[in-house]
Amino acid sequence: MTDFAFTCTGVRADPYAAGPTLVFRLRIAASGQARVHALALRCQIRIEPVRRGYGDAEAERLTDLFGERSRWGSTLNPVQFAQVSVMVPGFTGEVETDLVVPCTYDMDIASTRYFHALEEGEIPLLMLFSGTAFTGERGFRVEPVPWDKEAAFRMPVKTWREMVDQHFPGSGWIRLPRDTMDALLAHRSRRALPSWEATVEALLHAAGGTAR
Repeated sequence: MTDFAFTCTGVRADPYAAGPTLVFRLRIAASGQARVHALALRCQIRIEPVRRGYGDAEAERLTDLFGERSRWGSTLNPVQFAQVSVMVPGFTGEVETDLVVPCTYDMDIASTRYFHALEEGEIPLLMLFSGTAFTGERGFRVEPVPWDKEAAFRMPVKTWREMVDQHFPGSGWIRLPRDTMDALLAHRSRRALPSWEATVEALLHAAGGTAR
């Protein structure tokens, strides 16, 4: 059976994608310089929050995910980030390919809240691989990619922020139920407020809060 080794060599934000998208660069090596006709690869990406440190401001923003810092010994568990597939063309021995990961800036998603909470440094990721390999020098053989294949990677926080800023420069968005959105629109119309920003600021002011 062909043995495969996976390494993530880098990541970049895709400036031409229709939505926020990260592109990870994978290096795949087949044992014994094996001939691989094609590789149908699945990749699950998890965040490993226990593998980095956090400043006080970051810890405060992560409270809704992991609770108070005093509880982190039991609550700092892995967070699911993405699950994607890629078809790798034929190669012999070793190849590099792009793994395209569509992202979201929806703050209801745990991974997005985690990324948003970080100020600098790196994000510890673990990539878990599986799939099907089509191999053989003279003929055709179908082999599984074992579930125990994985690769650790530390993604710079600045790469995530660069990706977000390409699509939401200096801003963000939240998802609301339709009836809540209708009520906000009615409030904005009654007060003749010029923008959604002014609408939210007016509500914050009325509630005794502040908006920058």
